[in-house]
Amino acid sequence: MQERLKSPIQQDGATALDLRRLVIDLRLENAEFRDQFYRLIQAQLQRSSTPLGLDFSYSLIRGELTVNDLGLRTSLYGQSLPIFDEAEQAQLQRDRRRLSQLSQLSRSLLIQSQPTSLQITVLRGTVTLMQTRFEGFVNFTNTFFLGRVDAQGATFIQDTDWSEARFGQSASFTNATFQREARFRSTIFFDRARYNQTQFQGSVNFQSSEFQATASFHQATFQQTANFSRVQWCNNADFAQTRWSEKAIFDRDNFTQSLFLTETTFEKIASFRQARFNQSVNLRGASILTQADFGDASFARSAYLNVPDLQFDPKKATILGDPRQIGRVLSVPTLQGNEALLRNLVQNFRLLQQISDANQIEYTTEKLRLRDLHQRLLGTDLNTATSGQLRKAGFSTAQINRIMEVRIQQPFRSLNDLLKLEEIDLATYVKVRDRVVAEAPLTPISWLLDGLNWIGLSTLLLLTRDGSSFWLVFGVGMVAIAHFGVLFWLVDRFRKWHPQAIVPTLEEILWLLGGFSLITTLGLAAIFRTAEHPWLTLACLGFVIIPIPVLLLGLIYWHGRYHDLMDVSYFVEDGSMRQLRFLIGRLPNIPLNPAFRERYTPILWERRWGWLNYFDFSLNNLLRVGFNDIRLRDEHMPGLITALVWYQWSIGILYFALLIWTLSRTIPGLNLLIYLK
Repeated sequence: MQERLKSPIQQDGATALDLRRLVIDLRLENAEFRDQFYRLIQAQLQRSSTPLGLDFSYSLIRGELTVNDLGLRTSLYGQSLPIFDEAEQAQLQRDRRRLSQLSQLSRSLLIQSQPTSLQITVLRGTVTLMQTRFEGFVNFTNTFFLGRVDAQGATFIQDTDWSEARFGQSASFTNATFQREARFRSTIFFDRARYNQTQFQGSVNFQSSEFQATASFHQATFQQTANFSRVQWCNNADFAQTRWSEKAIFDRDNFTQSLFLTETTFEKIASFRQARFNQSVNLRGASILTQADFGDASFARSAYLNVPDLQFDPKKATILGDPRQIGRVLSVPTLQGNEALLRNLVQNFRLLQQISDANQIEYTTEKLRLRDLHQRLLGTDLNTATSGQLRKAGFSTAQINRIMEVRIQQPFRSLNDLLKLEEIDLATYVKVRDRVVAEAPLTPISWLLDGLNWIGLSTLLLLTRDGSSFWLVFGVGMVAIAHFGVLFWLVDRFRKWHPQAIVPTLEEILWLLGGFSLITTLGLAAIFRTAEHPWLTLACLGFVIIPIPVLLLGLIYWHGRYHDLMDVSYFVEDGSMRQLRFLIGRLPNIPLNPAFRERYTPILWERRWGWLNYFDFSLNNLLRVGFNDIRLRDEHMPGLITALVWYQWSIGILYFALLIWTLSRTIPGLNLLIYLK
């Protein structure tokens, strides 16, 4: 070993002490050699003016390895050793400032005096532990690795402690094996950290650590409890294809970039309580066998849980999250292949009595179904499209030729068949999947039926969010009531200018406009707070309540009115009682039997509150509830006015059904009675 210490080797442009393929016995019974080992290596490191690394590749180390007796000791505060160059001083300084601020905060809170100078261990060069086998305890606590750390394939038989270590450059533990507990508490990785295919056979603890660059745990296995709580992930965190045999703890973590859990298997609880997510969490193809807990987690506007192909059985496992939030952040890109998953998610939230989240998942399902309908109606068919249509969809010339060649031999049955072609990569598939279809051609009747289904489903989603939002339905109803109330007032009060004017007073006009503004504002506030696309919702509502009523109103004023009882209102009320009534089966006009005319009298015009009757009548027609039983009179009634009233009454039938359906899906007790009986 002494001969090797005198002859450092060159590795990738760096100098390192050659300690490869040795058996190094540091056990207590070999104390003399152990003391000389630490003394000789430390002397070589201090004597070198340039960074000198350590290469333990393929060596066997017996007994406890303590880096504090191996590296260079320097003060945490004040001046460092003069052997450090500017780059090394900068690396030390950025961590020193951070620790100094934390120490000052602790002293101010605990009212402590200035502490004595703290010491840290510094290794300037590259530390190579490739295929190294450690049979004893490994202690790398409070160590600053200024160079790269390469521990690929290393085996740690006993406990290892890397707490409060600092990795100035990349650290690789790929294919390493930790047979006992691995502690990485309060560790900072300034560069990329690689734990790909690492086996953590004992418990692992990364609590309060910080990854300032990408952290990769691809295909790692965790056989005991893994504690990643309070970790700062400043870049992407890759846990794809990992397997967790025991509890996985990510509580209070901060994920600045994306978290990849693709095809990950959680056999026990996966806890993300109070975690903060700023970007997406990819759970594509993951398996949750017990529980995934996102309680009190915070999701930024751009953050979501991507869960296509998630393996999840609600009878054995549970997904937890804050009510009214977890359902909104679950995302599925396509309906095909995810129908069973969406049903399982709905059942999961219904079992948890989180009705709003279950309804949100069903709303997502219907949105995906609507997109599939739109794609079937207007998408480019891979089996019949021309080369120009395929090029417009986003395919290149080579890809178009290959598609035409393949479809001659065998038609495409699904879009996934595109991925089987070598000429089409994943990026192209993602770009064109919303523009093309691979189904049997539609007949004209099928196309018409699908078109009607698309219109009906679009209306349902825009006006009710698939029955998942009572306040959206309420807002739509308020706007419709205000609109028809003004129309009825207009057709009843503005009749003619000459020879004798029948028009309302200015005071009545102002009162009516004030009432209309108030009701409409309440409705619009509810729509804009609850609708996903409020302007489309208003456009859809306007298409229902504006064209036909305006057409009827225009015809009424175009033809004029020449009939008896011109100076009497078209609307009459039941004067026998005044009370709040549920008028579900009431028709909008009184019977023709003359005996009923004694009960019904025309509404009063000359009262200051007379304009309220028109909104009351609109409320009766649409919501089937009102304060007075107001109807159309049966004598000298223009047919166009009757048509206008019956049009709103017909819309009211549909609206009342949607309202009852929405209430049945949003009231927890009634909902459970319907869906879980």
